[in-house]
Amino acid sequence: MDILNKTSTEKPRNLWKDNIVDDKYQRYVTISSIDSATKSEEIDDRIIYMDEIEKRKEAYGICGECNEPGTGERWCQSCNSKRFKESFKNWTSGNNNIDELIQYSQLNALIYTKCLEWIPFEKFQDVTYITRGGFGKIYSAKWPEGHIQYWDIENQEWIRNTDYKVALKIKSHLQIYFEGIVQCFGITQDPNTKDYAMVLYYCNDGNLRNYYLNKPENDTLKLYTLSIIAFGLLNIHNAERVHKDFHSGNILYSLSAYISDLGMCQPANAMSGKEGVYGVLPYMAPEVIRGYQYTKASDIYSFGIIMNEYLSEEIPFNNIPHDEYLAVEICKGFRPKISESIPELLASLIMKCWDANAENRPTAKELYQIIKKWDEEEVDSNSEIYSQMDEYKKIRENKLIKRSSENKPEIIKTHPQAIYTSRLLNFKNLPEPANSSDLLSSKIYSDASVTPVSECLECEI
Repeated sequence: MDILNKTSTEKPRNLWKDNIVDDKYQRYVTISSIDSATKSEEIDDRIIYMDEIEKRKEAYGICGECNEPGTGERWCQSCNSKRFKESFKNWTSGNNNIDELIQYSQLNALIYTKCLEWIPFEKFQDVTYITRGGFGKIYSAKWPEGHIQYWDIENQEWIRNTDYKVALKIKSHLQIYFEGIVQCFGITQDPNTKDYAMVLYYCNDGNLRNYYLNKPENDTLKLYTLSIIAFGLLNIHNAERVHKDFHSGNILYSLSAYISDLGMCQPANAMSGKEGVYGVLPYMAPEVIRGYQYTKASDIYSFGIIMNEYLSEEIPFNNIPHDEYLAVEICKGFRPKISESIPELLASLIMKCWDANAENRPTAKELYQIIKKWDEEEVDSNSEIYSQMDEYKKIRENKLIKRSSENKPEIIKTHPQAIYTSRLLNFKNLPEPANSSDLLSSKIYSDASVTPVSECLECEI
Protein backbone atom coordinates (compact mmCIF):
# COMPACT_ATOMS: atom_id res chain seq x y z
CA MET A 1 0.00 0.00 0.00
CA ASP A 2 1.32 3.46 -0.89
CA ILE A 3 2.26 5.28 2.32
CA LEU A 4 1.00 8.57 0.84
CA ASN A 5 -2.54 7.10 0.64
CA LYS A 6 -2.54 5.64 4.17
CA THR A 7 -5.78 6.48 6.00
CA SER A 8 -5.76 8.07 9.44
CA THR A 9 -7.53 5.04 10.96
CA GLU A 10 -4.91 2.55 9.80
CA LYS A 11 -2.38 1.40 12.39
CA PRO A 12 1.04 2.94 11.59
CA ARG A 13 3.56 0.50 10.19
CA ASN A 14 7.29 0.35 10.91
CA LEU A 15 8.75 1.34 7.55
CA TRP A 16 12.37 1.86 8.52
CA LYS A 17 14.81 0.17 6.18
CA ASP A 18 17.16 -2.43 7.66
CA ASN A 19 20.02 -1.24 5.49
CA ILE A 20 23.59 -0.45 6.51
CA VAL A 21 23.91 3.27 7.01
CA ASP A 22 26.70 5.05 5.17
CA ASP A 23 29.19 6.25 7.80
CA LYS A 24 30.02 9.30 5.69
CA TYR A 25 26.48 10.56 6.22
CA GLN A 26 25.60 9.08 9.59
CA ARG A 27 25.15 11.32 12.65
CA TYR A 28 25.95 14.66 11.03
CA VAL A 29 22.79 15.30 8.95
CA THR A 30 21.24 18.77 9.00
CA ILE A 31 18.43 20.30 6.96
CA SER A 32 19.15 23.55 5.12
CA SER A 33 16.64 26.29 5.94
CA ILE A 34 14.74 27.96 3.09
CA ASP A 35 14.43 31.53 4.26
CA SER A 36 16.81 33.44 2.01
CA ALA A 37 16.14 37.03 1.09
CA THR A 38 16.30 36.73 -2.68
CA LYS A 39 14.41 34.46 -5.05
CA SER A 40 17.59 33.04 -6.58
CA GLU A 41 18.92 32.14 -3.14
CA GLU A 42 15.58 30.49 -2.31
CA ILE A 43 15.88 28.32 -5.41
CA ASP A 44 19.47 27.34 -4.57
CA ASP A 45 18.51 26.53 -1.00
CA ARG A 46 15.50 24.52 -2.16
CA ILE A 47 17.76 22.44 -4.42
CA ILE A 48 20.12 21.78 -1.50
CA TYR A 49 17.14 20.95 0.72
CA MET A 50 15.66 18.49 -1.78
CA ASP A 51 19.06 16.84 -2.25
CA GLU A 52 19.27 16.47 1.52
CA ILE A 53 15.81 14.89 1.60
CA GLU A 54 16.79 12.34 -1.05
CA LYS A 55 19.95 11.45 0.85
CA ARG A 56 17.96 10.94 4.03
CA LYS A 57 15.42 8.75 2.24
CA GLU A 58 18.20 6.57 0.85
CA ALA A 59 20.11 6.36 4.13
CA TYR A 60 17.35 6.11 6.72
CA GLY A 61 14.05 5.27 5.01
CA ILE A 62 10.64 6.84 5.70
CA CYS A 63 8.93 7.42 9.04
CA GLY A 64 5.69 5.43 9.17
CA GLU A 65 3.96 8.17 11.19
CA CYS A 66 4.71 11.44 9.39
CA ASN A 67 5.89 10.06 6.01
CA GLU A 68 9.06 12.16 6.24
CA PRO A 69 12.59 10.80 5.77
CA GLY A 70 14.38 9.79 8.96
CA THR A 71 17.10 11.99 10.42
CA GLY A 72 19.05 8.99 11.70
CA GLU A 73 18.92 5.24 11.72
CA ARG A 74 15.27 4.42 12.57
CA TRP A 75 14.94 7.92 14.00
CA CYS A 76 12.52 10.73 13.16
CA GLN A 77 13.51 13.91 14.96
CA SER A 78 10.13 15.58 14.46
CA CYS A 79 8.01 12.71 15.80
CA ASN A 80 10.38 11.78 18.63
CA SER A 81 10.73 15.36 19.88
CA LYS A 82 6.94 15.56 20.30
CA ARG A 83 7.00 12.22 22.10
CA PHE A 84 9.74 13.36 24.47
CA LYS A 85 8.04 16.70 25.12
CA GLU A 86 4.85 14.97 26.22
CA SER A 87 6.83 13.01 28.84
CA PHE A 88 8.67 16.01 30.35
CA LYS A 89 6.00 16.22 33.08
CA ASN A 90 6.74 12.64 34.13
CA TRP A 91 10.30 13.16 35.38
CA THR A 92 12.71 15.64 36.94
CA SER A 93 16.30 15.49 38.12
CA GLY A 94 15.58 18.05 40.81
CA ASN A 95 17.98 20.47 39.11
CA ASN A 96 16.66 22.95 36.54
CA ASN A 97 19.95 23.16 34.61
CA ILE A 98 20.18 19.39 34.26
CA ASP A 99 16.51 19.17 33.26
CA GLU A 100 17.07 21.78 30.56
CA LEU A 101 20.17 19.99 29.27
CA ILE A 102 18.33 16.66 28.97
CA GLN A 103 15.23 18.24 27.45
CA TYR A 104 17.28 20.17 24.90
CA SER A 105 19.07 16.98 23.82
CA GLN A 106 15.77 15.11 23.43
CA LEU A 107 14.08 17.86 21.42
CA ASN A 108 17.04 18.24 19.06
CA ALA A 109 18.40 14.69 18.75
CA LEU A 110 18.82 13.59 15.13
CA ILE A 111 19.75 10.07 16.23
CA TYR A 112 19.71 8.08 19.48
CA THR A 113 23.37 8.78 20.25
CA LYS A 114 22.51 12.48 20.73
CA CYS A 115 19.63 11.76 23.13
CA LEU A 116 20.13 11.98 26.91
CA GLU A 117 17.75 10.54 29.52
CA TRP A 118 17.08 11.11 33.19
CA ILE A 119 17.77 7.67 34.69
CA PRO A 120 16.65 7.04 38.31
CA PHE A 121 19.47 5.44 40.31
CA GLU A 122 17.29 2.47 41.26
CA LYS A 123 17.33 1.41 37.60
CA PHE A 124 20.93 0.25 38.07
CA GLN A 125 22.16 -3.03 39.56
CA ASP A 126 25.51 -4.26 40.88
CA VAL A 127 26.97 -0.77 41.24
CA THR A 128 30.70 -1.36 41.79
CA TYR A 129 33.44 1.15 42.57
CA ILE A 130 36.22 1.11 39.95
CA THR A 131 38.59 3.98 40.65
CA ARG A 132 38.89 7.67 41.37
CA GLY A 133 39.70 10.03 38.53
CA GLY A 134 40.83 13.62 38.67
CA PHE A 135 37.25 14.89 38.92
CA GLY A 136 35.40 12.27 40.89
CA LYS A 137 34.71 8.62 41.53
CA ILE A 138 33.96 6.11 38.76
CA TYR A 139 31.66 3.11 39.12
CA SER A 140 30.47 0.31 36.85
CA ALA A 141 26.85 -0.87 36.88
CA LYS A 142 24.34 -3.06 35.07
CA TRP A 143 21.42 -1.26 33.42
CA PRO A 144 18.77 -3.94 32.71
CA GLU A 145 16.43 -1.54 30.92
CA GLY A 146 19.22 -0.20 28.72
CA HIS A 147 19.39 2.88 26.53
CA ILE A 148 16.91 3.99 23.86
CA GLN A 149 17.63 2.87 20.29
CA TYR A 150 14.48 3.78 18.34
CA TRP A 151 10.68 4.05 18.47
CA ASP A 152 8.73 0.97 17.40
CA ILE A 153 5.96 2.54 15.32
CA GLU A 154 3.88 -0.61 15.08
CA ASN A 155 3.82 -1.35 18.82
CA GLN A 156 4.11 2.29 19.93
CA GLU A 157 7.01 1.78 22.36
CA TRP A 158 10.70 2.50 22.72
CA ILE A 159 13.06 -0.28 21.70
CA ARG A 160 16.06 -0.39 24.01
CA ASN A 161 19.46 -2.06 24.13
CA THR A 162 18.73 -4.11 27.24
CA ASP A 163 21.08 -5.61 29.88
CA TYR A 164 23.66 -2.94 29.23
CA LYS A 165 26.83 -2.36 31.25
CA VAL A 166 27.66 1.28 31.90
CA ALA A 167 30.13 3.47 33.74
CA LEU A 168 28.89 6.04 36.27
CA LYS A 169 31.14 9.07 36.53
CA ILE A 170 30.41 11.23 39.52
CA LYS A 171 30.86 15.01 39.38
CA SER A 172 31.71 15.04 35.70
CA HIS A 173 30.34 17.24 32.97
CA LEU A 174 29.77 16.54 29.30
CA GLN A 175 28.77 19.00 26.60
CA ILE A 176 29.84 17.33 23.36
CA TYR A 177 28.30 14.30 21.69
CA PHE A 178 30.39 13.22 18.70
CA GLU A 179 31.98 10.15 17.24
CA GLY A 180 35.30 9.52 18.97
CA ILE A 181 33.92 10.81 22.29
CA VAL A 182 32.70 8.24 24.80
CA GLN A 183 28.91 8.12 24.51
CA CYS A 184 26.77 9.54 27.30
CA PHE A 185 23.32 7.94 27.70
CA GLY A 186 22.00 10.21 30.40
CA ILE A 187 22.30 11.52 33.93
CA THR A 188 21.48 9.96 37.30
CA GLN A 189 21.84 10.88 40.98
CA ASP A 190 23.25 8.90 43.86
CA PRO A 191 20.43 8.92 46.48
CA ASN A 192 22.92 8.77 49.36
CA THR A 193 25.50 11.40 48.41
CA LYS A 194 23.12 13.42 46.17
CA ASP A 195 25.95 13.65 43.63
CA TYR A 196 24.90 13.71 39.99
CA ALA A 197 26.64 11.30 37.63
CA MET A 198 26.98 10.88 33.88
CA VAL A 199 25.89 7.45 32.61
CA LEU A 200 28.54 6.51 30.05
CA TYR A 201 29.40 3.72 27.65
CA TYR A 202 31.46 1.14 29.56
CA CYS A 203 34.84 0.37 27.99
CA ASN A 204 35.93 -3.19 28.82
CA ASP A 205 39.66 -2.60 28.31
CA GLY A 206 39.91 0.45 30.55
CA ASN A 207 42.05 3.37 29.46
CA LEU A 208 44.60 3.40 26.65
CA ARG A 209 47.52 2.80 29.01
CA ASN A 210 45.87 -0.27 30.53
CA TYR A 211 45.19 -1.57 27.04
CA TYR A 212 48.70 -1.30 25.60
CA LEU A 213 50.27 -2.63 28.80
CA ASN A 214 47.88 -5.53 29.44
CA LYS A 215 46.87 -6.56 25.92
CA PRO A 216 49.83 -5.68 23.70
CA GLU A 217 49.32 -8.77 21.55
CA ASN A 218 45.87 -7.47 20.48
CA ASP A 219 47.06 -3.94 19.78
CA THR A 220 48.14 -4.10 16.12
CA LEU A 221 46.31 -1.13 14.58
CA LYS A 222 48.36 1.70 16.05
CA LEU A 223 47.88 4.20 13.21
CA TYR A 224 44.16 3.50 13.03
CA THR A 225 43.75 4.06 16.79
CA LEU A 226 45.74 7.32 16.62
CA SER A 227 43.53 8.50 13.75
CA ILE A 228 40.40 7.81 15.83
CA ILE A 229 41.83 9.77 18.78
CA ALA A 230 42.79 12.64 16.45
CA PHE A 231 39.27 12.57 14.98
CA GLY A 232 37.70 12.82 18.43
CA LEU A 233 39.95 15.77 19.28
CA LEU A 234 39.05 17.39 15.94
CA ASN A 235 35.35 17.12 16.83
CA ILE A 236 36.01 18.84 20.17
CA HIS A 237 37.95 21.64 18.49
CA ASN A 238 35.35 22.02 15.73
CA ALA A 239 32.81 22.64 18.49
CA GLU A 240 35.12 25.49 19.60
CA ARG A 241 36.08 23.68 22.79
CA VAL A 242 39.38 22.59 24.31
CA HIS A 243 39.70 19.43 26.39
CA LYS A 244 42.15 20.89 28.95
CA ASP A 245 42.92 17.52 30.59
CA PHE A 246 44.09 15.36 27.70
CA HIS A 247 46.19 12.34 28.69
CA SER A 248 46.23 8.56 28.14
CA GLY A 249 44.15 7.95 31.28
CA ASN A 250 41.31 9.92 29.69
CA ILE A 251 41.28 7.85 26.50
CA LEU A 252 39.18 4.72 26.97
CA TYR A 253 39.35 1.56 24.87
CA SER A 254 36.78 -1.05 23.87
CA LEU A 255 37.30 -2.28 20.28
CA SER A 256 38.10 1.35 19.51
CA ALA A 257 39.39 4.43 21.31
CA TYR A 258 37.13 7.05 22.91
CA ILE A 259 38.05 10.39 24.47
CA SER A 260 36.49 10.74 27.91
CA ASP A 261 36.45 12.91 31.05
CA LEU A 262 35.44 16.20 29.52
CA GLY A 263 35.05 17.57 33.03
CA MET A 264 37.34 20.50 32.24
CA CYS A 265 36.20 20.93 28.63
CA GLN A 266 35.39 24.60 28.06
CA PRO A 267 34.99 27.09 25.21
CA ALA A 268 38.29 27.73 23.42
CA ASN A 269 38.29 31.37 24.58
CA ALA A 270 37.66 30.61 28.28
CA MET A 271 40.23 32.08 30.66
CA SER A 272 42.26 29.90 32.99
CA GLY A 273 41.80 30.25 36.72
CA LYS A 274 44.20 32.49 38.61
CA GLU A 275 44.60 30.00 41.45
CA GLY A 276 46.42 27.49 39.23
CA VAL A 277 45.76 24.91 36.56
CA TYR A 278 44.45 21.33 36.70
CA GLY A 279 46.12 18.53 34.84
CA VAL A 280 48.70 15.75 34.74
CA LEU A 281 52.11 17.42 34.55
CA PRO A 282 53.85 15.22 31.91
CA TYR A 283 51.04 15.93 29.41
CA MET A 284 50.68 19.66 30.02
CA ALA A 285 51.98 22.17 27.50
CA PRO A 286 54.71 24.46 28.89
CA GLU A 287 52.62 27.59 28.36
CA VAL A 288 49.80 26.05 30.42
CA ILE A 289 52.21 25.08 33.21
CA ARG A 290 53.22 28.74 33.34
CA GLY A 291 49.57 29.72 33.78
CA TYR A 292 48.83 30.91 30.27
CA GLN A 293 45.39 30.37 28.77
CA TYR A 294 44.48 26.90 27.52
CA THR A 295 44.20 26.77 23.75
CA LYS A 296 43.58 24.17 21.07
CA ALA A 297 47.36 24.08 20.59
CA SER A 298 47.70 23.01 24.24
CA ASP A 299 45.61 19.93 23.45
CA ILE A 300 47.87 19.24 20.46
CA TYR A 301 50.92 19.23 22.75
CA SER A 302 49.16 16.65 24.93
CA PHE A 303 48.37 14.58 21.84
CA GLY A 304 52.10 14.51 21.01
CA ILE A 305 52.91 13.13 24.46
CA ILE A 306 50.10 10.55 24.15
CA MET A 307 51.22 9.54 20.66
CA ASN A 308 54.80 8.99 21.80
CA GLU A 309 53.66 7.02 24.87
CA TYR A 310 51.34 4.82 22.81
CA LEU A 311 53.95 4.01 20.15
CA SER A 312 56.87 3.52 22.58
CA GLU A 313 54.64 1.83 25.21
CA GLU A 314 56.52 3.73 27.89
CA ILE A 315 54.83 5.98 30.46
CA PRO A 316 56.22 9.55 30.26
CA PHE A 317 58.43 10.64 33.15
CA ASN A 318 57.41 7.69 35.34
CA ASN A 319 60.84 7.45 36.98
CA ILE A 320 61.09 11.01 38.36
CA PRO A 321 59.02 13.22 40.69
CA HIS A 322 56.31 15.34 39.09
CA ASP A 323 57.34 18.48 40.92
CA GLU A 324 58.42 22.07 40.28
CA TYR A 325 61.82 20.92 39.02
CA LEU A 326 60.16 18.89 36.26
CA ALA A 327 57.91 21.86 35.44
CA VAL A 328 61.01 24.05 35.00
CA GLU A 329 62.70 21.47 32.80
CA ILE A 330 59.61 21.04 30.59
CA CYS A 331 59.55 24.79 30.03
CA LYS A 332 63.23 24.53 29.00
CA GLY A 333 62.46 21.84 26.40
CA PHE A 334 62.66 18.62 28.43
CA ARG A 335 60.59 15.91 26.71
CA PRO A 336 60.06 12.14 27.03
CA LYS A 337 62.41 9.83 25.13
CA ILE A 338 61.39 8.87 21.61
CA SER A 339 62.05 5.16 21.20
CA GLU A 340 64.31 3.99 18.38
CA SER A 341 61.49 1.75 17.17
CA ILE A 342 59.18 4.66 16.34
CA PRO A 343 59.21 5.44 12.58
CA GLU A 344 60.92 8.67 11.53
CA LEU A 345 57.73 10.08 10.00
CA LEU A 346 55.83 9.61 13.25
CA ALA A 347 58.74 10.85 15.38
CA SER A 348 58.83 14.08 13.39
CA LEU A 349 55.09 14.58 13.89
CA ILE A 350 55.42 13.94 17.62
CA MET A 351 58.14 16.59 17.93
CA LYS A 352 56.06 19.01 15.89
CA CYS A 353 53.17 18.53 18.32
CA TRP A 354 55.25 19.24 21.40
CA ASP A 355 57.11 22.24 20.01
CA ALA A 356 57.49 24.90 22.72
CA ASN A 357 56.08 27.49 20.31
CA ALA A 358 52.35 26.80 20.13
CA GLU A 359 52.12 28.39 16.68
CA ASN A 360 54.44 25.71 15.25
CA ARG A 361 52.15 22.86 16.27
CA PRO A 362 49.77 21.32 13.72
CA THR A 363 46.02 21.75 14.07
CA ALA A 364 43.71 18.85 14.96
CA LYS A 365 42.51 18.83 11.35
CA GLU A 366 46.07 18.52 10.05
CA LEU A 367 46.81 15.81 12.59
CA TYR A 368 43.77 13.78 11.61
CA GLN A 369 44.37 14.17 7.88
CA ILE A 370 48.01 13.14 7.96
CA ILE A 371 47.55 10.16 10.34
CA LYS A 372 44.49 8.97 8.41
CA LYS A 373 46.52 9.21 5.18
CA TRP A 374 49.34 7.15 6.73
CA ASP A 375 46.83 4.58 8.00
CA GLU A 376 45.42 4.19 4.48
CA GLU A 377 48.90 3.99 2.93
CA GLU A 378 50.12 1.41 5.44
CA VAL A 379 48.73 -1.39 3.25
CA ASP A 380 50.68 -0.15 0.21
CA SER A 381 54.03 -1.97 0.13
CA ASN A 382 55.47 0.78 -2.08
CA SER A 383 54.79 3.58 0.41
CA GLU A 384 57.33 5.02 2.82
CA ILE A 385 55.03 4.61 5.81
CA TYR A 386 54.61 0.90 4.98
CA SER A 387 58.35 0.19 5.19
CA GLN A 388 58.76 2.26 8.36
CA MET A 389 55.76 0.69 10.12
CA ASP A 390 56.86 -2.78 8.98
CA GLU A 391 60.18 -2.29 10.75
CA TYR A 392 58.39 -0.89 13.81
CA LYS A 393 56.13 -3.97 13.96
CA LYS A 394 59.09 -6.35 13.70
CA ILE A 395 60.87 -4.65 16.61
CA ARG A 396 57.65 -4.69 18.64
CA GLU A 397 56.96 -8.36 17.86
CA ASN A 398 60.47 -9.34 18.95
CA LYS A 399 59.92 -7.47 22.20
CA LEU A 400 56.64 -9.33 22.80
CA ILE A 401 58.25 -12.71 21.99
CA LYS A 402 61.06 -12.01 24.42
CA ARG A 403 58.60 -10.97 27.12
CA SER A 404 56.54 -14.12 26.52
CA SER A 405 59.59 -16.41 26.63
CA GLU A 406 60.59 -14.99 30.00
CA ASN A 407 57.16 -16.14 31.22
CA LYS A 408 56.73 -13.23 33.59
CA PRO A 409 54.92 -9.90 33.34
CA GLU A 410 56.92 -6.75 32.73
CA ILE A 411 57.24 -4.84 36.00
CA ILE A 412 57.01 -1.07 35.60
CA LYS A 413 58.69 0.83 38.41
CA THR A 414 57.00 4.18 38.97
CA HIS A 415 58.44 6.88 41.20
CA PRO A 416 56.22 7.43 44.27
CA GLN A 417 55.98 11.13 43.37
CA ALA A 418 54.96 10.47 39.77
CA ILE A 419 51.25 11.39 39.78
CA TYR A 420 48.98 10.52 36.84
CA THR A 421 45.64 11.84 38.10
CA SER A 422 44.57 15.45 37.52
CA ARG A 423 45.39 17.85 40.33
CA LEU A 424 45.75 21.56 40.95
CA LEU A 425 49.22 22.85 40.05
CA ASN A 426 50.47 26.32 40.83
CA PHE A 427 54.13 26.92 40.00
CA LYS A 428 55.75 30.35 40.23
CA ASN A 429 58.54 32.06 38.29
CA LEU A 430 58.88 29.43 35.58
CA PRO A 431 61.04 30.23 32.54
CA GLU A 432 59.51 31.14 29.17
CA PRO A 433 58.76 28.04 27.06
CA ALA A 434 61.68 27.16 24.79
CA ASN A 435 62.90 24.32 22.66
CA SER A 436 66.12 22.61 23.67
CA SER A 437 69.19 24.03 21.97
CA ASP A 438 70.86 20.59 21.99
CA LEU A 439 70.06 18.81 18.74
CA LEU A 440 71.65 15.43 18.20
CA SER A 441 71.56 13.55 14.91
CA SER A 442 69.89 10.55 16.56
CA LYS A 443 66.45 10.66 18.13
CA ILE A 444 67.69 8.38 20.93
CA TYR A 445 69.46 10.08 23.83
CA SER A 446 71.62 8.76 26.60
CA ASP A 447 69.34 10.38 29.16
CA ALA A 448 66.46 7.93 29.47
CA SER A 449 63.98 10.69 30.14
CA VAL A 450 64.64 13.39 27.56
CA THR A 451 64.54 14.02 23.85
CA PRO A 452 65.43 17.64 23.06
CA VAL A 453 63.07 19.33 20.64
CA SER A 454 64.38 20.86 17.46
CA GLU A 455 62.91 23.81 15.62
CA CYS A 456 64.61 22.42 12.51
CA LEU A 457 62.74 19.12 12.42
CA GLU A 458 59.74 19.69 10.20
CA CYS A 459 56.76 17.44 9.63
CA GLU A 460 55.21 17.37 6.18
CA ILE A 461 51.59 18.47 6.55
